[in-house]
Amino acid sequence: MENPRANPPKESVWDYPRPPKVESTSQRVRVIFNGEEIADTRQALRVLEKSHPPVYYIPPEDVKTAFLYPSPKRTICEFKGVAHYWTLRVKDREAQDSIWTYPMPSPGYESIRNNYAFYPGRMDACYVGEEQVKRQPGDFYGGWITANITGPFKGTPGTEGW
Repeated sequence: MENPRANPPKESVWDYPRPPKVESTSQRVRVIFNGEEIADTRQALRVLEKSHPPVYYIPPEDVKTAFLYPSPKRTICEFKGVAHYWTLRVKDREAQDSIWTYPMPSPGYESIRNNYAFYPGRMDACYVGEEQVKRQPGDFYGGWITANITGPFKGTPGTEGW
C-alpha cells in the first residue's frame, strides 16, 4: 500500500479563500538561522489566502525569542490588522525585519495573536515536515512553498494588482 504522506494532495493557492482562513497543522515546522534552530513546533497555524502560499505562525513558547529584537517597522493587513516586526540576531548575523507578529489581530484572527511568522527567504532553512520550503517570490509576502502547493503566486513584479 502506498504511503499517503509520500504524495500529499496538491493545493492550489487559487482555491484558498479571501478573506484568509486560519487552520491548525500537526506537521512539524522548523526554522534555522546561522546554525541555530530558532523555532520547532507541532502547533503551528497556517494562514491560507487566495494567490498566496501558506504562512506558518508559530507559538511563542516554541520560538527562541532571546534572538529576537523588536523593530519599529509596522505594516497593515486589511484582514489581520497591524503587524509588528522583529529582527533576528544570532552571533554575528542579523536578518532585519524578518519576523512578524500580530499583537492585537483583527476579529476572526485572534488565534494568531503573538505567534511568530518568518520570511523563509531570510532564514537559512525552513521546514514543513522533512521538506525544506521555498520562499514566495518577491519581498513583501512571506509564503512557504512546499511540493504540494501550486500557483501561480502573487509577489513577483506585475502581480501586485491580483
